[in-house]
Amino acid sequence: MTAERPRAAVLTISSSRAAGGGEGDESGDRLAGYAAAVGVEVAVRDLLPDDRELIADRLRGLCDEEGCRLVLTTGGTGFAPDDVTPEATRAVADREAPGIAEAMRLASREHTPHWMLSRSVAAIRGRTLIVNFPGSPKAIAEAGEAIAPALPHALRLLAGGSGGH
Repeated sequence: MTAERPRAAVLTISSSRAAGGGEGDESGDRLAGYAAAVGVEVAVRDLLPDDRELIADRLRGLCDEEGCRLVLTTGGTGFAPDDVTPEATRAVADREAPGIAEAMRLASREHTPHWMLSRSVAAIRGRTLIVNFPGSPKAIAEAGEAIAPALPHALRLLAGGSGGH
């Protein structure tokens, strides 16, 4: 019997893309491909404007009602006034997973002098892992490579599986 792949969601956070109907969501496409590559089923794709409460409400629904065990966001993690994805993520979190965000920033260091401007966070709500990715498709690949080996193990642990220590 084959184990079922965990359900995942990919959320693109962009007011301009949300206003335009999501045409050309290259970051969301890249993140969905990444999610599939780490072994999860991308069950939900969504596009939201940069609105803290709207993002937090959607995160709660994905975790609590839609059964997603991994939620990956792209966008809204910089210094612009409307970049509020980390705040929305923290608002719904039970616990943070700082090593994931630290690894993503560290991986970006060799590619951009602006790596330390990322405010991405990773957090746990119930049995769901939420990870904020940058909005750049290139940065998604760079940061994602750093955490890909740990994600399946993290999801197993959150599901109640053995740590295999």
